[in-house]
Amino acid sequence: MEQNKLQLPAILKILIILLLIIAIVFIMVVGRHLLIPLLLAGYISALLTPISDWMESKKLSRTLSSIIALLTGLVGILGLLTFIGFQVASFTRDLDNVGDKLNKYLEDIESFLSDKLQIETGLGKGIDKESIIDLLETNSGSVADIIFSTLGSLTSFLLLTVFIFFFLLFRSHLTQFAAMLFHKHDPEMVKGKIRDLKKVVQRYIIGVIKVMAILAIVNTAILLGLGIKHAVFFGVFAGILNIIPFLGPFLGAVLPTIFAFLTKDSLWYPLGVVISFQIVQIIESNFLTPKIVGSNVNLNAFITFLGLMVGSAIWGIAGMIVVIPTLALLREIFLLDESTEPFALLFGEEKEENKKE
Repeated sequence: MEQNKLQLPAILKILIILLLIIAIVFIMVVGRHLLIPLLLAGYISALLTPISDWMESKKLSRTLSSIIALLTGLVGILGLLTFIGFQVASFTRDLDNVGDKLNKYLEDIESFLSDKLQIETGLGKGIDKESIIDLLETNSGSVADIIFSTLGSLTSFLLLTVFIFFFLLFRSHLTQFAAMLFHKHDPEMVKGKIRDLKKVVQRYIIGVIKVMAILAIVNTAILLGLGIKHAVFFGVFAGILNIIPFLGPFLGAVLPTIFAFLTKDSLWYPLGVVISFQIVQIIESNFLTPKIVGSNVNLNAFITFLGLMVGSAIWGIAGMIVVIPTLALLREIFLLDESTEPFALLFGEEKEENKKE
């Protein structure tokens, strides 16, 4: 019977794989407004599952425990957004002073170029706030686009909430579905692997949150020590941006550096921000993240970088955020079957004994 199986030519197998990849990318692009909330809901529900399990152990129903767990997560998210909103409001009140300082710098640059090089750049005119207002009025279409974009974000948030609830409510049903999907394996073994996958997600998210909190506290303390205004806003902002690998820490340092340059009379302040944030970043990447997040990811640098580029190209910032835990989960799933173990090896970090080969 084995000899009667149809053997596809190698070139045809490659073609099928390429077509499959193209189809997956096409679906991800077209269905991004549905798939992003769906994927995020899966991760958040895995994080909230222990809360629901604990309440069920106290004799609460699955429905009620799922609702309470969902509300707990929403309160945490809304609390963070409210805190950030107050910090942003406080920060924007100082933008007028920053604009005046920026105009003064532009005038100095204009004077230097005019006196030394006889170059007229028009920088000395500064930033005209009235022209910005006129620009907004004459581009009402752009403002409308922003409004529709915000409504789209609200729709995604509502979808996210609904998906989290259903994932919590039907988690046993989904586990049974996965066990039936891998029917060639022992059902209890598959269910155990699914529990392990949930723990991987939980440990990864909790680890990332811990690192973000530590960075927010350390960055805030540094900025307070340097006397930079709105230190809490900049510190928390930089900590949150750390969720974006590679690019996030850089973006988190740019804003306080520019603000220090525009509000302080000495260049030592922005230089101090750059040096301090760089030291913190070195400690984070070489000690904090490996120790706290640790082997929950276990992806090699090439796959991580490639995944970030693909995620960014398809889903933007959201793609960069979800791609790392998704690749980590895929690696664990590939380990379930011998035929896909080579892909798990490709995704994972290189072992010491293989480096000599």
